Amino acid sequence: MSNNQIARRATIKRKTSETEISLFINLDGKGDAEVNTGIGFFDHMLKSFAKHGLFDLKLHAQGDLIVDCHHTIEDVGIVLGEAIREALGDKKQIKRYGNFYLPMDEALILCAIDLSNRPYLVFDADFKSDSVGYFDTQMVKEFFYAVSYSAKMNIHIKKMWGENDHHVIEAMFKAFAKALDEASSIDERITNILSTKGSL
Repeated sequence: MSNNQIARRATIKRKTSETEISLFINLDGKGDAEVNTGIGFFDHMLKSFAKHGLFDLKLHAQGDLIVDCHHTIEDVGIVLGEAIREALGDKKQIKRYGNFYLPMDEALILCAIDLSNRPYLVFDADFKSDSVGYFDTQMVKEFFYAVSYSAKMNIHIKKMWGENDHHVIEAMFKAFAKALDEASSIDERITNILSTKGSL
């Protein structure tokens, strides 16, 4: 980040009858993460997202896990998306698009992103098990849907190959991180916003 560039950071807090969440993100970080959602596998995924996207992330979430993991995971997705959107600011000089093929053992995942201000999720994957740890595999799509709509970004995620659900899901979070890092990166050749309309 150049000296004259505004720090791209955001802190979002959200409290409902189901969850209470506090999240900080720095898009120009080093990959440092402090995460506690009460769902071990989800913590692992979010730490992987921060590490491989080089985002600094601090997240504390308390949810009604006695019911199930749904509200906590979905609401974290909402808050993360809001934080990404706020941290991006006016989106001047960002590359806007990012994509990444990420292999993890037998799994291969494609993630492509457009920071278009138009939310849309295309999710093409299936899972062999109902859960990984205390994380329901059905919640992977719900998480990325929540991020997409609260960040107002277009996300495509496709499982090219994979048999082990842990590998598949982790590769998704890492591929998303790498694609977002590319899409949000600054290109000095772009003088304003990368759109023929002049705005996103």
